[in-house]
Amino acid sequence: MIKKNFGSYIRELRIKNALGQRELAIKIGVAASYLNDIEKEKRSAPKQNVIKKLSKLLKVNISTLNDLAGISKGNVAPDIREYIENNPKIVSLIRSIKENNLDDNQIKKIENSLNKNNCKALVIAAGLGSRLKKHTENLPKCMLDFGGKTLLQRQLDFYKENGINDISLIRGYKKEKINYKGIKYFENDDYKNNNILNSIFYAEKEINGNIIISYSDILFDTSVVQRTLNSDHDISVVVDIDWRGYYVGRKDHPISEAENVIFNSNNEVEKIGKINTGIEEVHGEFIGMIKLSDRGTEIFKEHFHRLKKIYWNKPFQRAKIFQKAYLTDFIQELVDIGVKVHCVIIEGGWKEIDTVEDYKKALVAFNKKFIKS
Repeated sequence: MIKKNFGSYIRELRIKNALGQRELAIKIGVAASYLNDIEKEKRSAPKQNVIKKLSKLLKVNISTLNDLAGISKGNVAPDIREYIENNPKIVSLIRSIKENNLDDNQIKKIENSLNKNNCKALVIAAGLGSRLKKHTENLPKCMLDFGGKTLLQRQLDFYKENGINDISLIRGYKKEKINYKGIKYFENDDYKNNNILNSIFYAEKEINGNIIISYSDILFDTSVVQRTLNSDHDISVVVDIDWRGYYVGRKDHPISEAENVIFNSNNEVEKIGKINTGIEEVHGEFIGMIKLSDRGTEIFKEHFHRLKKIYWNKPFQRAKIFQKAYLTDFIQELVDIGVKVHCVIIEGGWKEIDTVEDYKKALVAFNKKFIKS
């Protein structure tokens, strides 16, 4: 949970969204003096109908506002109180948890089990794909064909097969070529000047609840999605420990360019990215897929905006400037400041399509039914 007061957090979000105090007050249907008192902590949080309006206008997860509202009133979050009042049978479940003295980890497992079917997906597909040369002269690389379906369509199919139907996509290069129905689109028209990390935040309003974020240039099977969904950690990265063989004979994308991972005995990331160490010390390769819980999305967003203010035009981790940072740069920073990032361990079941050589090899693997068609 964000460690801020309700009022100061509302003020911070209002300024971030370039809204005047009077303007916001009118939009949520309250007096400007009332909103001013809330921001100055002279009043407790407003009623649920106002909180819902604030969530929409300030582009923030309503659960976060409700949790802070409960704290401001010295009570449980108002949406939870309202739910309990309208559903008295839920009291017996809460009492069972109390009587069985469940610890935080046990409660978290129950929570994640219930939320697993409410997971969303966000696909990052804004990049040029220049290493694929003629294949991407007129197409984004996620639109490359594999057995009559595009790479992107196969990703969408596997997400939907696992019950993920709320899918968003960030597009940039040749964006008009990507136009699947039922997908929410976000435009990164500055794709030439930024990189994966900043591209993700063009869809910031979708980064809440449980969400899987994936690169668009990976071909994976359904088991990868299943394992990722089963993670009950706040921030998880998918790591292939059977990765070395993929680089045998791979000339255009050598092993030195792999986004590697070193993790501890608890499967928590210690190092991630292009690691300058002996290859024998590396445990696996990051495949370009992460999962965030509701709490994880708040951690993710809070630190992104904090770091963006500090490093925007300055060196950041391995990036020359923050604007050009990779997702792995950001994850490494989180690890460095003490945030726990868990590894979802897989052994194969995916391919990266980064070069012409990768595309040709992936087609061969596909034809051998490496990937379910």
